[in-house]
Amino acid sequence: MAQFDLIMPKMGESVAEATIIKWVKNEGDSIKVDETILEIATDKVDSEIPSPFEGTLVKKLFKEGDVVQVGAVIAQISSEASAKVSETPKTTTPEVKKEVVVAETKTAAVTTSHANVDFSKSEKFYSPLVKNIAKEEGVTLVELDGIKGSGQAGRVTKADILAYLPNRNKQSTTVQSNGAAKTSGSETISINRPAVSVNAGDEIIEMDRMRKLIADHMVMSKHVSPHVTSFVEADVTDLVMWREKNKKEFEKREGEKLTYTPLFIEAVVKAIRDFPMINVSVDQTGTKIIKRKNINIGMAAALPSGNLIVPVIRNADGLNLLGITKHVNDLAARARANKLLPDEIQGGTFTISNVGNFGNIMGTPIINQPQVAILAVGSIKKKPAVIETPQGDLIGIRHFMFLSLSYDHRVVDGSLGGSFLRKIADYLEQWDVNRTA
Repeated sequence: MAQFDLIMPKMGESVAEATIIKWVKNEGDSIKVDETILEIATDKVDSEIPSPFEGTLVKKLFKEGDVVQVGAVIAQISSEASAKVSETPKTTTPEVKKEVVVAETKTAAVTTSHANVDFSKSEKFYSPLVKNIAKEEGVTLVELDGIKGSGQAGRVTKADILAYLPNRNKQSTTVQSNGAAKTSGSETISINRPAVSVNAGDEIIEMDRMRKLIADHMVMSKHVSPHVTSFVEADVTDLVMWREKNKKEFEKREGEKLTYTPLFIEAVVKAIRDFPMINVSVDQTGTKIIKRKNINIGMAAALPSGNLIVPVIRNADGLNLLGITKHVNDLAARARANKLLPDEIQGGTFTISNVGNFGNIMGTPIINQPQVAILAVGSIKKKPAVIETPQGDLIGIRHFMFLSLSYDHRVVDGSLGGSFLRKIADYLEQWDVNRTA
């Protein structure tokens, strides 16, 4: 009889724990290699955990909803269905076990010295570390919900709550009975949600975890940044003709499909080099600008569930067209398969959303915080247009598309935003039809 421990895998450099959201297999179920056993969620992405072993699930060591440290044993698998689990199963490696014991001891001490906070009453996700700090410092749930988070999807991080503590007495928060509290320095902002009636025949659908995160992130972004959107129309006929001419040979040679997305990303990277103040963030105080060294491009991707995720191509300015294409295709495929790692959807400095995929000609996207701008690219349409020639003006059929740039008016004025958008269009319009793919 062989018995194996299923370990909570490492999900990325920045992830130390994950929440079990669903057990796909129950105790006593047979399991094949690479068959999904459970689904987990970090504060960045949901993932499926496959079995590296074949056998029978004999013991689940955690329940749904439990937060588990990376490296901890979450289940035991036996090669024989009749195998029994020892009375004192090994639940963690020695190093991880030590960390877990310390965390549990700390929580127990906090519980005895401070009143319990019912975090289940909040729609937001807080890590165990943030919860412990809140309990130790007597931070109420109302205060915690009002802290502006700098983490993925606006999550409150350890740094956020520690930065909040010295100034908590200087801030004021107003909460409406049906609203959400927002705190901003000495200002008091109240947000009231409208009352919604439910009529006969209406269906009430509970948002899934990812949709709640997206909703929270979108509301936060509109609250933080004054959005302005500019538009340009670009004649991309040469780009379209070049791609049609080269895409088959490119795929045959490189084994990669050449979509429009890498071409758009290449133009955006060039434009960011020309206008580096687009590649910035505003710090949490709202008074300092962080100019990014790296150009990390996020590409918004729709999931089969209808939710949205934004994988990031890091250091895109150091990649050629083939490199960008490989990253785009790989990230898009793994996003659809729910195989992205948490580190792969964070650290973006600029985001592109291709609304043209849905037949839309333009859009007004919401900024992906803490970035300060986001580009929407519309569908490419044939149009009659005036063509200037040495012999005079002619009417011809050209390929046009709209580009929309939403930007944070705190730090990006119309001159910068409009010039940057125009530069992207220039790079697309002036595509070299003789370049090699």
